[in-house]
Formats: sequence, C-alpha cells, structure tokens
Amino acid sequence: MKAYAKLFLTFCFFTSVAANSANAADLPLTKGESGRCNTYPVSPMPPLYYGRILLDRMEYDFTGKSKRIVSYELTGWYGGDYQRLWLELEGEHDTGSGNGGEIEKADLLYGRLVTPFWNVRAGVGYAGSYNSEADDRFFGVLGLKGLAPYLFEIDTNAKFSNKGELVFDLEAEYEISITQKLILQPRLDVSYSLSRLEELDIGPGLSNLRLSLRLRYEMAREFAPYIGICWSTLSGRTRDIAKKEGAARDISTLFAGLRFWF
Repeated sequence: MKAYAKLFLTFCFFTSVAANSANAADLPLTKGESGRCNTYPVSPMPPLYYGRILLDRMEYDFTGKSKRIVSYELTGWYGGDYQRLWLELEGEHDTGSGNGGEIEKADLLYGRLVTPFWNVRAGVGYAGSYNSEADDRFFGVLGLKGLAPYLFEIDTNAKFSNKGELVFDLEAEYEISITQKLILQPRLDVSYSLSRLEELDIGPGLSNLRLSLRLRYEMAREFAPYIGICWSTLSGRTRDIAKKEGAARDISTLFAGLRFWF
C-alpha cells in the first residue's frame, strides 16, 4: 500500500512541474526577444528632480560700536541624485559704518556624484565689495564637496581668477547632537593663496584661519536660532600687510543668528 502511495505522490509532483513549465512558456516575452524567460519587462523610472535652499548663516556680529556686521551664507541646489546645479552665496554687510559690504563668494556650479558621499563640482564664481573702492574678480572654480569619515562635512575649492591668481579655500564642520533639538557645530575655515591679491590686501601663502562654534536650538528641523563665538587670525604675508596698514590681525566675536531651509 505504501508503495502505491509513493508512486501516486511522485506522479502528482512531475505532473505539477510539467504544467507549470507549460504555463510559463505561454507568457509573453519582451519585445524583440525570444527563447529567454524575461516575463515581466519593466520600463525605466523617469528621473526625479528636486531642490533645496539652505540659509546656513544669517548672523549679527557684536564687534563694537563702529561696526555692526551682518554675515550670511546661503546654499541652494536643484537636480537629481547624480547631477545637480549649485548656487552658493557668502558675505557680510556693515550696517553701522555705511561702508557697504563684501561678497566673499558667489558661485554657480555644476556637480556630479562620483562616489556615494562625494560630489565633484565645476563652474564660475565672483568675489568683490560694493563700495567706492570695489574691486571685482571672476573665477573659474573646481571643487570637491562631501561627507568625510566620522561625518565631517567638507567643502573645498580651487579658484583661478581673471587676473591670473590661484586661491584655495576649505570649509570643514561637524555636528554634535546634545539632544534631539540642541546641536553644537564646530567649524573651520581656511584660505590659501598662491599669489598676492593687491587690492584685497591678501598675500601669498596661508592667509586666513577662522574657528567658530555655534549652538543652535531646532524649534523645527527647518528653523533654528543659534548663538556662537568665532576667532579668526591672519597669517603669513597677509598678516604683515595688515600690520603695516594698522588693521586688526586677530579678531574674536560673539554673534547670534538664524538658520532655516525649505
């Protein structure tokens, strides 16, 4: 009896396999193909494009009675996961002395993802000041932006000006979550020049080093006031130029600001 049962089960198994094979053979194949079991052709998903504008810094520096400095830094981008168009603005405005302000950076860049955490970017840039002694410069920009090990955010660029000058800049920052809403952010800014920029009082070599610390409270992820402290120093030939002209070489400031994005 057991032998008949085993024989029956074996027959049912092979019958089922044969039926499934026949049904699979009747399914439609991809257009233009034959003999291959590609039964579910999938159309490629159209690319998605989106963007963001981040006002990373809008802060008031308490630098004294004669100067009331408002500093700003804005980053915007639009594109997909692999290619983006970037706009970066950075500068300061003196609301107390009436001397206008300075545009430290106004870059329009094309960026392409080369690794999961790094973008290579290239484009054009501008730097200058809007007062009676304005001296404008235009740059070709080549840079690298991404996330280094241990979650350090890095933004570094090489810039070649229309006057034949080559300068480098580096920004590095790190975020420490004290609580889910309270964030401490140390930041380093470094500038280096291979040439002397006469009108900007910048000498060759390491010209500026800035260390800052910001403590922000995220009332919402998109909106966060903060307070901070900054220490900046001039070095090398730039420091010598500032000393000769009687300008400050080391500056410490307290500031309060606002950060938001949409």
